Amino acid sequence: MKAHFNRIALAEALGMITSVIPSRTPRPILRCVRLTVSAAAVNLCATDLEVGLTIQVSEVKMESEGDTVLDADRFAAIVRESSDAVLTLELSDGTCQITGSDSRFTIYNQDPKDYPTMIGFDGPGDLAMDLEDLQDATRHVLFAAAKESSHYAINGVLWEIKGKKLSLVATDGRRLARSRVNLTGTVDPEVAKQRIIVPAKTMGLLERIGLNDRDVLSVKLVGNQVVFRCSNVVLTSNLVEGSFPKYEEIIPGDYDKKLTLNTGTVLSAVRRASLLASEESKGIKISISRDNLVFSGKAPETGAAEISMAASYSGEPISMGFNPQFLAEALRVIQASEFELELGQSDRPGLIKSGPDFLYVLMPINLA
Repeated sequence: MKAHFNRIALAEALGMITSVIPSRTPRPILRCVRLTVSAAAVNLCATDLEVGLTIQVSEVKMESEGDTVLDADRFAAIVRESSDAVLTLELSDGTCQITGSDSRFTIYNQDPKDYPTMIGFDGPGDLAMDLEDLQDATRHVLFAAAKESSHYAINGVLWEIKGKKLSLVATDGRRLARSRVNLTGTVDPEVAKQRIIVPAKTMGLLERIGLNDRDVLSVKLVGNQVVFRCSNVVLTSNLVEGSFPKYEEIIPGDYDKKLTLNTGTVLSAVRRASLLASEESKGIKISISRDNLVFSGKAPETGAAEISMAASYSGEPISMGFNPQFLAEALRVIQASEFELELGQSDRPGLIKSGPDFLYVLMPINLA
């Protein structure tokens, strides 16, 4: 194998491919990337056996075909630190030579036959959507997914098809976020019946795929795996096994206390009120009365904070405690200048809505 690579294009591909590499593994070959050079395409592959990523590298001039497995960290570091516009890679007697204008590196390679096989993306997909829309929806829900294991399968994002929309749902048991994406084309009824849970790591990788003028993301379900294809990237992932909570049951639908608020103003108030919140409760209080909204936080050994703002409200007064971090994370992903806040009784969840496709349910906390 011998090929000449545009260094910047190669560095970009390695930057994403190495995010799949496990930090610890009993199998040393998983700390490597596979490089395949052929007349059809030049591909980089990596896997941790749960998630696999294949990227077609652009701007390559091939002299001869070949296939090799290289240590990911060392390969990426050489490419990253080089200042050459073009790097030449050549296989010879169990080594890979990486040559620049004033440099020459030799990396010992491994046998590609020992590298795990990853499924490809053949034929049409089962689902299709605009990549940018999916990435936007992912940002609206991924932060709410559980970070620790649970008896529920909530360490990922639920995918559920309803009509011509795909719903993405994430929860950690204390809050829940749902966002919806328009699907393109038709969906087979049997596929539409399936509810899958995509791991949080996989959703994070989908966020990192580069955008090119409204790229379309195709999705294929293969047994207990899902395969994504977009432009020069193919991403494969195992699905999370288990049952996702019946989230529809906790989304309030009967609230009578509703306010329309400025997103940036409320985010600022939440952050300021939390500066003096108690370490024990880690909560702030929201008090609503006629035409007035107050955010407050206090700690016996520190002091108290109170931020007031005008609000168009004529209902019964109510006070509730919330985790300020959970509130702020939801407000940060809202791109609109305003959002809707709906409340019931003080012991029931708060409901945030933005546009027709995003909602956020947040459990109250006791500040007594």
